Amino acid sequence: MMIQSTRVWVDGKFSPLALNIEKDKITKISPYGEKSVDLDFADKRILPGFIDIHTHGAYGYDTNDGTPDGLKEWIKRVPAEEGVTAILPTTVTQDADVLKAAVANVAQVMESGCEGAEILGIHFEGPFLDMEYKGAQPQEAILKPSIEQFQEFQEAAHGHIRYITLAPEHDENHALIRYLAAQGVVVSMGHSSASYEEGLAAVKDGAKSMTHVYNGMSPYHHRKPGLVGLALTEPALFGEIIADGQHSHLAALRHFYTSKDKDHAIMITDSLRVKGCPGDGYYELGGHRIILGEDGLARLAGTDTIAGSTLTMNNGLRILMEEAKVPPEAAINSCTKNPASCLGVSDRKGMIAQGYDADLVVLEEDYSIAAVWCLGKREK
Repeated sequence: MMIQSTRVWVDGKFSPLALNIEKDKITKISPYGEKSVDLDFADKRILPGFIDIHTHGAYGYDTNDGTPDGLKEWIKRVPAEEGVTAILPTTVTQDADVLKAAVANVAQVMESGCEGAEILGIHFEGPFLDMEYKGAQPQEAILKPSIEQFQEFQEAAHGHIRYITLAPEHDENHALIRYLAAQGVVVSMGHSSASYEEGLAAVKDGAKSMTHVYNGMSPYHHRKPGLVGLALTEPALFGEIIADGQHSHLAALRHFYTSKDKDHAIMITDSLRVKGCPGDGYYELGGHRIILGEDGLARLAGTDTIAGSTLTMNNGLRILMEEAKVPPEAAINSCTKNPASCLGVSDRKGMIAQGYDADLVVLEEDYSIAAVWCLGKREK
């Protein structure tokens, strides 16, 4: 199959190009209009498929539910609805038995295969977190970092935990961080009261990323820069950002993208099961009730504590480019190239290039999804 557009995102800019897709790969890139094609998208933008590395669920399903049908339905729907072609289903802190069942379920679905977005692994958010900055994470299930405990979770996951959020200040001698780094698991600092200096020490011992910068961490102060200061100043550190304009002000989004280079910001949704659901339903996160507000944010019932979002990746890109005025290359990289680099799959994902996976999304001018391919299969 060959498709083309006058605006195909290659090498950091839009160019008039045609893409040849054979099976699951992009096999050739040619000038626009040189040959007859199967589909001509005119001036619609063709981008690499979006990669969401931090998302708990959608359409009534949560990763912690541990049910294969719900996970498969989520993974099947997310490409056509928001352009996501690869994903890390993300857990939330809960009892060990619940977490083991949750990761075992993701592993089973990964290994048996499913339609839609490719599951690249599991994002294990918690339970090794800080009480002060736990946010909506259930405090009764928070644990002290432990290699032995993690090994139990990873065994249940069949080795598919790819990325973990933890509070480095509670990891004695950074024993778990060092172990994870040696095992190739990405360590992301989050839900943490760590100081700038404590965070920097964790980076030196193998921490590679930071979870939803600005949220769930020690704040920035000009004499105590905290984890936010570290995220803004450490060049090689990846940083997640929730781009809904509500978890962080538009000015803070722009500041983050201005401070990070174009290769280390990662846009995430941090979406919950309430995404795509009516606002008057009954929903839980980690066993605690959450309420969906008219602003699209989910909060712990009876509190002002934000539990997560209903953001979609395509709308996040729109907010970054149209409202926060983030430069196109930085914004697009943050939902394509950069998460692929962070996860170590940049040799096949995150870019439109010959030999890469045929993960493609075609955007309308309003950023809605015109078409999408996952590993060469059209999903819309």
